[in-house]
Amino acid sequence: MIYPEKMEINTMVIDATFWVAVSFVIFFGALIYFKIPQKVIEMLDKMISDIKNEIDESEKLRTEAKTLLDNAQKKLDSGQSVSNEILDEAKKDADKLVIELNDKFHKSSDIKKNLAENKISQMKEAAIKEIKDASIKIAVDSVKKIINTSVDKSKLDTVFQKNLDETKEELKKIRS
Repeated sequence: MIYPEKMEINTMVIDATFWVAVSFVIFFGALIYFKIPQKVIEMLDKMISDIKNEIDESEKLRTEAKTLLDNAQKKLDSGQSVSNEILDEAKKDADKLVIELNDKFHKSSDIKKNLAENKISQMKEAAIKEIKDASIKIAVDSVKKIINTSVDKSKLDTVFQKNLDETKEELKKIRS
């Protein structure tokens, strides 16, 4: 026997499940009919492709940046080595210049010293000559006075002439 109450409950449960299943099939059928999965796949593929392109582009940019960085580092290193070479060369030139100037100073000092010594020796010789000339003149004058006051005129002339001749001889010896 069929109980209408049970039938209704069974029909209702079957009906609700059935309608859910039918609507599920219709929904997926509509998705397939309107090609939604393909469009989703195409959109996902496009997004994947865009992301891949961006990754590739960023990889290229990274490579270019690394190349630029390496080139800049090489230029910096070569610039530093060139500046170090310039500094070393400048130090060597400065040392050479100091040595040159020091040598010139010493040579100049030696020349000035020699000139001063020569001048001093010339002045010394001139002073000695002046002293000798003055002493000879004083001696001659003294002898003249002594002779004039102590000896008579005839003896005086002979002694004077004799002393004058001796003095001239001595002067010739000194000068030569």
